[in-house]
Amino acid sequence: MAGTLYVVATPLGNLDDLSPRAAATLCRVTTVAAEDTRRTKTLMVHVGSSADLMSFHAHSSDAVLHRILHLLGTGKDVALVTDAGTPTVSDPGALLVAAARARDVAVVTVPGPTAVAAALSVSGISADRYLFLGFLPRKGTDRRRLLDLVAKSEWTVVMFEAPNRVAELLGDLETACGGARSAVVARELTKIFEETRAGTLTELAGYYADAPPRGEVTVVVSGSGRAVEEERPPDPQERARVLLAQGMTRKDVADQIATETGITRNTAYRLVNEL
Repeated sequence: MAGTLYVVATPLGNLDDLSPRAAATLCRVTTVAAEDTRRTKTLMVHVGSSADLMSFHAHSSDAVLHRILHLLGTGKDVALVTDAGTPTVSDPGALLVAAARARDVAVVTVPGPTAVAAALSVSGISADRYLFLGFLPRKGTDRRRLLDLVAKSEWTVVMFEAPNRVAELLGDLETACGGARSAVVARELTKIFEETRAGTLTELAGYYADAPPRGEVTVVVSGSGRAVEEERPPDPQERARVLLAQGMTRKDVADQIATETGITRNTAYRLVNEL
């Protein structure tokens, strides 16, 4: 029989946050696949685990993935862990989980800490519904698109960011959302220098421009409070009349209204020919 892949959440910083079940799992499995073996080694020593430790991260080769799958296929149990928190959340572990499931390997969660929930819990910002965006792209169209999504989101938005880029992110959010939007910057959660600072985007952008943060950072931004109204597609018949009056061919009109309104091309051709 195949082994089991355990997806094990580990402490964000404070080792006392490791659950007894997680500790027992790390001691019981044959192998621990870790994003950062140096940090995980400390955790394994803490719990007394003698499991084999191997590196598995975003830049691991296919050979590493196949090695883990081979272990599982031969009946060995493997624990997947990330640097800190819950694996596969803004983390490359989802690739391994999907590959294991494709081979009918049992995948079991050992839940625990996650920076997303931890930051939301101390933010004072509604978490009834929220959108998690992980790390935003460094620049370009994708970054602008996601900043616009934050600005328009009816719900709270949670992001991760590297400490040296927090001031830049807050400045971009201030531009996109307006300076009055409420936000929270949570850093070093559960660690000695834990800090949660709340304020408007203008206040936070100014503060962190003068005092760059250290450690792992989670940013929480309040929602707009307004539902985004989707623009309704144009009426196919009225749109067809306008395009025909502009001198377009029937074929081109049919193609365009099919694209603009979402109706099938056959329906569009029939509608145009009936006009």
